Amino acid sequence: METNEFKVKGEELLKKIKELIHEGNITRIIIKNDEGKVFLEIPVTIGVVGAIFAPVLAAVGALAALAANFTIEVIRKE
Repeated sequence: METNEFKVKGEELLKKIKELIHEGNITRIIIKNDEGKVFLEIPVTIGVVGAIFAPVLAAVGALAALAANFTIEVIRKE
């Protein structure tokens, strides 16, 4: 497994999550605040991408309003 981290501002969070999901080789996305506290862990599987994923994106959008800066940890399949 390969892990990457991205630092994003609150307003960029939802856009970056959507971009990562569309890449398709991701197994898990973890959203943390500046102190490293995990806000949301999203398991990403092929079957989850459609309409089922809409509530998760709504939660990410609401989360973006809570803090200014986030770290997105992305775990990819090799």
